[in-house]
Amino acid sequence: MLRSPQEGQLRGMATLLWIIAVILVIAGIYVILARRDILWGIVLIVLGFLVGPGGISIFHV
Repeated sequence: MLRSPQEGQLRGMATLLWIIAVILVIAGIYVILARRDILWGIVLIVLGFLVGPGGISIFHV
């Protein structure tokens, strides 16, 4: 089965967004636990959930 180049790009973009989401959530947990800044930690975690799988996409309206 041949894949179109666009399918590969979409898969790569999804992987990149997933990695960014994981980094944001881990950073949010770090900010909450280590720096005791609850507001910024919650903001980072929510951003991670929005970017990650099942989150809001800025590419598809």
